[in-house]
Amino acid sequence: MSRNPIPTMSLISGARGRIFAWIQRIARFFLSSSGDRSDVTYARFGDELTGDLVVLAVPHSAYPNILEHYRERLRSKVVIDISNPIDFSTYDELAVPADSSTAAQLAEQLPEGTAVVKAFNVNLGDTLTTGTNGTTPTTVLFAGDYAEAKIAVANLIEASGLRAVDVGPLSRARELEAMGFLQIVLAALGKTRNESGFALLP
Repeated sequence: MSRNPIPTMSLISGARGRIFAWIQRIARFFLSSSGDRSDVTYARFGDELTGDLVVLAVPHSAYPNILEHYRERLRSKVVIDISNPIDFSTYDELAVPADSSTAAQLAEQLPEGTAVVKAFNVNLGDTLTTGTNGTTPTTVLFAGDYAEAKIAVANLIEASGLRAVDVGPLSRARELEAMGFLQIVLAALGKTRNESGFALLP
């Protein structure tokens, strides 16, 4: 069976660690298990973005700096927002207005027509690296307004052996961020484990 075409990907991240492990799982077409394939390149912040998809694997508080350097260069990209806008000093509430989301705010600040997809923020890291959530396959929920962008993201998710579920337009990012917030709080309180979390049964 032939696979759907998998686009190239750029990652903007302030660290390797768990974030890079997620990408190794999600982008198996680009990275070997050791991360040393010749077609993988590393760059400094501010260098050109060569991927069709751009994953923002940074805290939402870093977005202003990202936009300062990359706003115009993101015009033709599919931008994947994986952030959860949480004040980790209080774990009190989402750091965005009740009628908005980090993804929606990002879309408003990017050039008109830039495709933003909210994805991966509901998944705890271990469920992405292992591909399982408890005893079920890991499901990645995603939202966005552009059909072709969502197809590209779904192809990337499914190529790594994960289940992709489209939850609707980008306005649904608010609910995804609320889910991510609750799950992180529960994990911080020891009421769930990093190997599990919320699961969507088939």
